[in-house]
Amino acid sequence: MTDKAKQKRDLRIRRHARVRRVVHGTAARPRLAVFRSNRHIVAQLIDDDAQRTLAAASTLEADLRSGAATTSAAAKVGERLAQRAKDAGITTVVFDRGGNVYHGRVAALADAARQVGLEF
Repeated sequence: MTDKAKQKRDLRIRRHARVRRVVHGTAARPRLAVFRSNRHIVAQLIDDDAQRTLAAASTLEADLRSGAATTSAAAKVGERLAQRAKDAGITTVVFDRGGNVYHGRVAALADAARQVGLEF
């Protein structure tokens, strides 16, 4: 890993740790955690009290898998996660962007989840 890549990764991890001190998910209001890699995006609804994942969606699923990680793919993940949350009876969440900048794929996922009906 190059020095610049290592520095960017370390800064993202520090930002995420800072956010995680404050953001906490419960059964009534789970944490919407977003993980973004170069190829995929994964979103989960997590109950931190019970340490359980309540719902998840990602571009690793067979029907969402495509060649590139784009904002449209992230939006589809957000829509699918919000639909699964509604099916589980969850309407409000706490957003955890994972230390990533709220821009591009992370923002597209969040906006799509809001449009389907999740509140955060």
